[in-house]
Amino acid sequence: MADLDPITDRLGRLLSLLERLVPASNEAPRFDTGGAFLWEGDAGQIVTIADVNRVDLSLLKGINNVRDILLTNTRRFAAGLPANNALLWGGRGMGKSSLVKAAHAEVQKEFDSLKLIEIHREDISTLPRLLNLLRGRPERFLLFCDDLSFEASDTDYKSLKGALEGGVEGRPRNTVLYATSNRRHLMSRDMLENERSTAVTPSEAVEEKVSLSDRFGLWLGFHSCSQDDYLEMVRGYASAFAIAIGRRELEQRALAWATTRGARSGRVAWQFTLDLAAERGVSLN
Repeated sequence: MADLDPITDRLGRLLSLLERLVPASNEAPRFDTGGAFLWEGDAGQIVTIADVNRVDLSLLKGINNVRDILLTNTRRFAAGLPANNALLWGGRGMGKSSLVKAAHAEVQKEFDSLKLIEIHREDISTLPRLLNLLRGRPERFLLFCDDLSFEASDTDYKSLKGALEGGVEGRPRNTVLYATSNRRHLMSRDMLENERSTAVTPSEAVEEKVSLSDRFGLWLGFHSCSQDDYLEMVRGYASAFAIAIGRRELEQRALAWATTRGARSGRVAWQFTLDLAAERGVSLN
């Protein structure tokens, strides 16, 4: 029997390794460890995010209307009232994902049970599994998918449609989904055109694709940034971080920075602020 000892030892170490890699399916998630989490679809785990990358709601300028709508929807949801899934769509760098995270932080001050769970685009197919873990729990869960879109060969949109509205059980009442996208209908133009050209009934095929975005009760559009809005963002950042600079110089330099980028947006305003703060020796932490 002594000859079997090395084999038994190796099998024991292998089983121990597998136990660490594969989470127990009946292990309940812990949500008392923080307010924001990440869903790891492959492992089936919900991981605490210790330091959330977000800006204060007061620093988001030029999006007052959509800000107020999203805040109201989030506050209603946190209070246990009916709320809509929300699709934030539009130009790059206009503050879509920043608004979601800032709205969560603002509402969580009133409702500690409101938890944010980010789900990556590549894990959308595992969304039904996540919903099953959350169903029936006392917390309220704001599920967040950033930069959501689908390409021609993609079938994950069917999983998303079913998770949002379909199925016998439907979406758990303690969950709502906020997604950001550069596309209003989440599908690429090539994808829609391909469906129209190859389907027996083109209108029905395209309707099937477009109906995904209809699962979102709120469509919040983020459009091109005007010069006034861009300068308001820059002034807001400079004031919040106490960067000593005259208003005229600040605006001239901010406009010159935007010219080199070929665009004006919240992201460009923030990148300019980072550069200016470093030049003036100001920490943004």
